[in-house]
Amino acid sequence: MPKIEAEAAAGTQAFEAEAGRKLVLAIEDAGIDILHRCGGNAKCTTCRVEVLAGDPGEIGDLERERLARETGLAENVRLSCQVRVQDDLKVRVVNQASTRNMDAGPRPVE
Repeated sequence: MPKIEAEAAAGTQAFEAEAGRKLVLAIEDAGIDILHRCGGNAKCTTCRVEVLAGDPGEIGDLERERLARETGLAENVRLSCQVRVQDDLKVRVVNQASTRNMDAGPRPVE
């Protein structure tokens, strides 16, 4: 199984994730709070992560188009609801419910 290392406000946590699983769900199931306000539909950018190492896979049209509407995002930023885990990854969780004082949003479907 691929290994994920996620940097968040509470520190860095390493865990394994099932190949093919949405990254946002793997992060959340590891006990790391992550915002996903649109429920994993690539309509917002609250679940974005910075990919620090590893291959997150090809970026799809829906994700590319949504990220293109934002300004000032680094090229390594991805929407975790659109990334399917396939390789070891090191990521930084950008938005967390605990640091934004927000409800995480509806849980994305697999």
